[in-house]
Amino acid sequence: MTTSDITTGEETMAAPPVRHWPALNLTGVDFDPVLAQLMREGPITRIQLPNGEGWAWLLTRYDDVRLVTNDPRFSRKKVVGRQVTRLAPHFIPQPGAMNFHDKPDHARLRRSVASAFTTRGVERLRDNAQRALDATVDAMLRDGPPADLIERVLEPFPITVICELMGVPEADREDMHDWTQRILSSTYGIEASERAKRDMEAYFAKAIAEHRDSDGEDVISLLGAAVGRGDISAEEAMALAGPLQIGGEAVTNNTGQMFFILLTRPDLLARMRDEPGLRPQALDELLRYIPHRNAVGLSRIALEDVVFHGVRIRAGDPVYVSYLAANRDPDVFPDPERIDFDRDPNPHLAFGYGAHFCAGANLAKLETELIVNTLLDRVPGLKLAVPPEEVPWRRGALIRGPEALPVSW
Repeated sequence: MTTSDITTGEETMAAPPVRHWPALNLTGVDFDPVLAQLMREGPITRIQLPNGEGWAWLLTRYDDVRLVTNDPRFSRKKVVGRQVTRLAPHFIPQPGAMNFHDKPDHARLRRSVASAFTTRGVERLRDNAQRALDATVDAMLRDGPPADLIERVLEPFPITVICELMGVPEADREDMHDWTQRILSSTYGIEASERAKRDMEAYFAKAIAEHRDSDGEDVISLLGAAVGRGDISAEEAMALAGPLQIGGEAVTNNTGQMFFILLTRPDLLARMRDEPGLRPQALDELLRYIPHRNAVGLSRIALEDVVFHGVRIRAGDPVYVSYLAANRDPDVFPDPERIDFDRDPNPHLAFGYGAHFCAGANLAKLETELIVNTLLDRVPGLKLAVPPEEVPWRRGALIRGPEALPVSW
């Protein structure tokens, strides 16, 4: 399907009805039933989320999602200052944040930290990350079963890695993790979330100011040097640091979902144990399949009228895309509800697409690879210590995942 097939000038259909999308506390890795219904209703729908104002368009087809996320007619910057309908009460766009800039400013901001997130930049962390992971697994094995895999491995390890990449010293990492949890969850309340956001911003503002003459490779040093050169402002640097730090902890929830699947699907687990060469392909399929967030992420604003599938989106309208839905598009992924480790090709959008493709994708892939390989190879008897229905799941979270994963071996 070409762009012209999707967006023509002909308006042939009336706007669909607005559907309410409640904040669901979903357990397990089942697909969101509201999103599934919206996908059945058609490629373009209208939604109202629990917070913000009004309604927004939702596009769910793979080609449409890729088009919108890489099309200058849809702006992230125009979201700032608007109370677009959204999932979280405290999720308010911050001026200066990289996620709310369009080209060319977005590219300018991204360049300031790009070297830390390239394949080379991430690979320099591999040896230290593996040592930290081995120490974490050693301690879990030494203490013996049962254990909470989230608490013992899947939470502390990504914190260690992202803090090393960011340049956050060990003494500050517990505070950083606490702020992240409060920002990412609505269960603490809007005031606690906003306070955590301010505390994190103040921390990074101070740290960046202290590194203006730095030649280090960590993110704080890179941001400090960029401010010192005049490439970005101090406010932009601070707004960049927070989302990068927060995004680094998404690995906890994603790998938690992966291990929940593997520990409840012995056929999949056995195949990954027995065929190490299959693991990179299997991890891509798990990334495609897992519901790595709740509802939808960040919206965009249409800068001009655009017609999708005969329905007119007007200039000024907010627009959401769903990567989760795109990853289940049967035209791109045959039998999308099945986990198929032999799926090839697998052009999933788990890390987004276009200009706002996840900056930390290489880091997330490295961490996930290390976690899966280490646990499969070093803990061959790993199994759930409770029935699957007793695994607790995070409530009020923007990023979906198990709160605990009790295991034995």
